[in-house]
Amino acid sequence: MPYPPSMQESLALVEATRPQRLHETFPMLSPSEKQDLLRRFHPDYIQSAMREIRVGPNKGDRTPLELAALLEGPSRLRGVHLDLERVDYDTDVLVIGGGGAGCSAAILAEEHGARVLIATKLRLGDANTMMAQGGIQAADKPNDSPMLHYLDVMGGGGYVNDPDLVEALVRDAPGVILWLENLGVMFDKEPDGTMRTIHGGGTCRRRMHSARDYTGAEIMRTLRDEVRSRPAIEVLEFSPAMELLLDESGQVAGAVLQNLETEEYLVVRAKTVIIATGGSGRLHYQGFATTNHYGATGDGLVMAYRVGARLSFIDTMQYHPTGAAYPEQIVGLLVTEKVRGLGAQVLNVQGKQFVFPRETRDAESAAIIREVKERGLGVRTPSGMEGVWLDSPMIDIIHGPGTVQRELPAMVRQFARFNVDITKEPMLVYPTLHYQNGGVAIRPDGSTSVPNLYVAGEASGGVHGRNRLMGNSLLDVVVYGRRAGRAAAERAKEVRLGRLTLAHVEEWERARRSAGLEDGMPSPLILPRYARRAREV
Repeated sequence: MPYPPSMQESLALVEATRPQRLHETFPMLSPSEKQDLLRRFHPDYIQSAMREIRVGPNKGDRTPLELAALLEGPSRLRGVHLDLERVDYDTDVLVIGGGGAGCSAAILAEEHGARVLIATKLRLGDANTMMAQGGIQAADKPNDSPMLHYLDVMGGGGYVNDPDLVEALVRDAPGVILWLENLGVMFDKEPDGTMRTIHGGGTCRRRMHSARDYTGAEIMRTLRDEVRSRPAIEVLEFSPAMELLLDESGQVAGAVLQNLETEEYLVVRAKTVIIATGGSGRLHYQGFATTNHYGATGDGLVMAYRVGARLSFIDTMQYHPTGAAYPEQIVGLLVTEKVRGLGAQVLNVQGKQFVFPRETRDAESAAIIREVKERGLGVRTPSGMEGVWLDSPMIDIIHGPGTVQRELPAMVRQFARFNVDITKEPMLVYPTLHYQNGGVAIRPDGSTSVPNLYVAGEASGGVHGRNRLMGNSLLDVVVYGRRAGRAAAERAKEVRLGRLTLAHVEEWERARRSAGLEDGMPSPLILPRYARRAREV
């Protein structure tokens, strides 16, 4: 076995309790138990990790320290002289971000007659979409309905979600599955050709559509290929946006990009702009490891905030309950919720269940943190990290030999690199920073309070309330990518732009000075800060 001797005693207890646990049903939390658990142990409720924002549309609202510093920061263009009369690219719709939301938006905008430019920080498809594993929700079975899906989403989000956004999400879901399949996504199917679906945490029906455990990669592959095949969509890679541009009347009119290789600034004039920049997991809130891709630094929030867009639910982040906690080389790596959906149980150092395995993610994470931090029943690794067991071999016991290999091939390969055979051995897991529940406030068509500005995907806020259910992120990026793309293209047909300006950046600096913010970290961050600091002599 690859696990060190110090962990072997606990592993023996896991094996010894399997026959009993096979017939054991752990009770779900009652609403009052769940709220008490969240208040006491979920990271969102640690008040010392939050503070009020001192400037901008959300002044006075609380948000994590790391995000507050980013939102209040000086512009990267402070002191930079740009000739805005020299336009490098002129387009109808500018999509900032090349993940699932950005590509979906670009495809729909092109289909509605727009010339489209995608500007992406890294390569097209380098996004959290690519890394999503478990599946995408849609109520398309006879025993299910968008109404039941709606109730699950609202309940999972704490009943504070924007109901209009949730309604749009669940109504569009069945059509999105059909659209993706027609584009070429190869979903898992039964022998008779019907879609295979499984449970996710917090759902009352099996509505999780998957492509083994690389659903996001399969969807992203298809969308990326579709974008590349359309001549009316131009793609600029390694060209992140630094600021949005406005015109004299205050409507969004494009953006300033920077070529990461040459460091040259590029002026893009666009009749409408769609922000699809994803989340901010690479800020590592409260020091948590993250599942997020390298470019997830909250850029879209910063740019939208500076032009006056209000943010919603920015005091809540999602910590996925099962991030890898051993070996250290993959700490934070996502262990898909599909593992628990197939029957794997969450166990403490004694090999005992302590939480229902399919609670909503916020409750599951809080229960794991309680078991480790308060009860002292975590499993300690040789380096001092702690976690709990996720008993994946139970899946083969429940469903038959070969199920883990068939349903979770990516997980099997990930852990096999470090000589952990998850078909025979459990995984050690601990909550990991996974998703940005909040973002720019949007309407059901993806529009914002700022003229000509649209937002789609994880950069938006309101759809998921205070907690997202499994499978609704891949759904979100496609539903709202499509809606924003369609709306932005139609809006572009009637827009008349005036002279381009960055006057709002100057106004931002004046507001910062009035709030006593002379210094600060320039934002957007663009890339996470991992460089080691030289030791002080």
